[in-house]
Amino acid sequence: MLIRTFSKFSLNFLSDVRVLTKSLVNGSSVYSFPQENVDKSTWTEFHIHRYLPEVEGQSKRFVQSYWVNTKQCGPMVLDALIKIKNEIDPTLTFRRSCREGICGSCSMHINGLNSLACISPLIPNEKMVIGPLVRMPIVKDLVVDMTNFYNQYKAIDPWLKRKQPKVPGSKEYYQSMEDRAKLDGLYECVLCACCSTMCPSYWWNQNVYLGPAILQQAYRWIIDSRDEFTDDRLKKLSGDFAVKKCYQIGTCTATCPKGLNPRDALKNLKELVHDYQERAASWQSA
Repeated sequence: MLIRTFSKFSLNFLSDVRVLTKSLVNGSSVYSFPQENVDKSTWTEFHIHRYLPEVEGQSKRFVQSYWVNTKQCGPMVLDALIKIKNEIDPTLTFRRSCREGICGSCSMHINGLNSLACISPLIPNEKMVIGPLVRMPIVKDLVVDMTNFYNQYKAIDPWLKRKQPKVPGSKEYYQSMEDRAKLDGLYECVLCACCSTMCPSYWWNQNVYLGPAILQQAYRWIIDSRDEFTDDRLKKLSGDFAVKKCYQIGTCTATCPKGLNPRDALKNLKELVHDYQERAASWQSA
C-alpha cells in the first residue's frame, strides 16, 4: 500500500498557491449579493468565483460575495453551497451527486486547495474562497469541462485485458492476497481531477500530458496480476509526455481529498517504464 507523505517543497508550493488565490480574490472586484437581515458577526462570508457564458457577445467573470448562517445548514462546504442556491441565489451553478466523497462530482478549488465540497468542512468565522478547478475550461461558475480528462482516462484502457479469454461458465480470475494488496491506495480514486489540476506539468501540457490521476490509474492496471497486457501498457506510456513530465513535486498527493498518494505511484510507474525501455532496446539490438 502506498503511504501518503508530503515533501517540504510540495507543502511550500501549496502554501504559496493558497496565498496567491486569496490575494487574487482580495484584489478583484467583489460584488455583494443583495441580502437582508445579515448578521456579519456570526455568519460566514463566501467569495465565489462566478463565470457566466457569453451574454451579448461578452463573457462575464467576477467574484460574488454571499453571507450564510452556517448554523442552519450541514457542516460541509457543499451544504453551504446548496443553501446559497436554494435560499439566496438560484443562478449559482455547481456539480454534485453522492454527497459522500464517492462520485467525485463536486470537486472545486476551496481556500486555495482542490478538494471535494461534500467532504470539506466549513471553517467557522473565516471567509471561504471557492472557485472552479484550476486551469480547466469553465462551462459556468464552478462547473468545468471534463471532456479532455475523460478522454485521457479512456486512452489508458482502464479495464482488465486478457490474451486468453475466459471460457464461458468458468470461475473468476483468482488473485493472491499479496497481489490484491498492491492495489490498495489505487482503486479508491474517484476521478475527481483534484490532483491533476493542481499539477504544474498538467497546467501547461494537459493536451499531451496525462496527469497524475490518469497515470495513477494506468499504474493500477499495469501492476494488476490478472492483466496480461503489461508491456503493451508500458509501451503506450514511453513517450516524452507520458510519465517523463512528472517531476515529483508532490502537490497531487498533498491535495488528494481521498488521501491517496499519486506521487509515489508515478515514481514506481516511471521505474517500470524505464525498465521496459531498457528491455525494448535490448530486443532491438539483439
